[in-house]
Amino acid sequence: MLEQPYEYVAREPVEPDWRRLPGFARVTEEEWRSAQWQRAHCVKSVRQLRGVYGDLLDGSFYADAEADQAGRATMSLLLPPQMLNTMVPGEVPSTATMLADPVRRYMLPVTSDRLPGAAASHPYAARDSLHEHEMWAVEGLTHRYPTKVLAELLSTCPQYCGHCTRMDLVGNSTPAVPKLKFELKPVDRQAAMLTYLRATPGVRDVVVSGGDVANLPFKNLEAFVSGLLEIESIRDIRLASKALMGLPQHWLQDDVVAGMTRLATTARERGVSLALHTHVNAAAQVTPLVAEAARAMLAAGVRDVRNQGVLLRGVNATAGQLLDLCFALLDGAGITPYYFYMCDMIPSAEHWRVSLARAQTLQHDIMGYLPGFATPRIVCDVPYVGKRWVHQVAEYDRERGISYWTKNYRTGIERGDDAALDRRYSYYDPIATLPESGRRWWGERAVDPVAAEVAAASSRTASAADLVG
Repeated sequence: MLEQPYEYVAREPVEPDWRRLPGFARVTEEEWRSAQWQRAHCVKSVRQLRGVYGDLLDGSFYADAEADQAGRATMSLLLPPQMLNTMVPGEVPSTATMLADPVRRYMLPVTSDRLPGAAASHPYAARDSLHEHEMWAVEGLTHRYPTKVLAELLSTCPQYCGHCTRMDLVGNSTPAVPKLKFELKPVDRQAAMLTYLRATPGVRDVVVSGGDVANLPFKNLEAFVSGLLEIESIRDIRLASKALMGLPQHWLQDDVVAGMTRLATTARERGVSLALHTHVNAAAQVTPLVAEAARAMLAAGVRDVRNQGVLLRGVNATAGQLLDLCFALLDGAGITPYYFYMCDMIPSAEHWRVSLARAQTLQHDIMGYLPGFATPRIVCDVPYVGKRWVHQVAEYDRERGISYWTKNYRTGIERGDDAALDRRYSYYDPIATLPESGRRWWGERAVDPVAAEVAAASSRTASAADLVG
């Protein structure tokens, strides 16, 4: 339970001084505000990380990061200077403060963060934990909900998050994860998506994602969104970009602001809601540049800028941390807190995940502080089901950490499945959070996590092959 009362204090966002970091000591404000400079100076290796921090961090930290990249990491390193600058923002970093920092914990994982051995992954962890690619209508277009689709336009981002639910598609291959690749050329994939949507008038809502749309040349993004705006049945378009926080400089470029203004004007004329969704998990990441970018998008005419975060242990999994983040977003940047997802059951993520019981307690504890329209809903993305508010669980075995869920619609792969609406679907708490009896029960199970991952990978590859064929 949250210690009451939570004391609200209005805080102005602060841009940390990047010059406190040796590698950025001579960077000018003009350079810092340049999206091109930010992209050119992204950290992509431990060697480059050492170039930023130098002797501020012990060799043990760099070795810890190197070992994670070589063994457990599901995503390769890719960190814009803007993102690095929000780690230990108020002081010159040290090894101890970096290890404790919430932004570092989710954006720059090290081996010592993760649970040891087989405990690092849940026995039922899977590369495609939400089975999205089994629901591809055409390559890259997931039709899971009756009226909504997800359009994955590309497989790269300006920054890579270790907890990414699409870790088997997005980013470069790592020693632990050979990545799935799109087969179609981008122009052909996008054309196939638009053709499907024209022929499927029951879809009214399109989330345009990837990857991150900030990595698309804006003319290509504008062409695709313009195509969506020409489809009469489409009423909602949401552009997904963590880069609004990780690389706000992109969204402040003159051509991007002008292009978003054109799209927002057309959307408004046609009665379509165009919104931008971002992904901020810690209050320290809401800086003046982020606020400037968000307000530039609102001024361009988008209906709303919303945040979809992820609950992560050691990052934001206390009520105080969530409320600090929500008020920073709302008051500091005009960004509406929208969802917090429970971290998905991907490999090597058990150190981040929280139990359903914890998520329910957090939802209870943040109620009543924020305006209703800005009180985020905490949801569990249940495999083969979709988003469910954490209090919608049908049955919950807290000892073994198994929750059971139902749904009220069929996905695209269940049109002929009469039992789909009567079936109960399982989700699993992190085993490390269970009582001793529950941990012992799991220890006695004959579950092969490697086999589960192989099955998920095979399923996804097969579904992609079917679409190409």
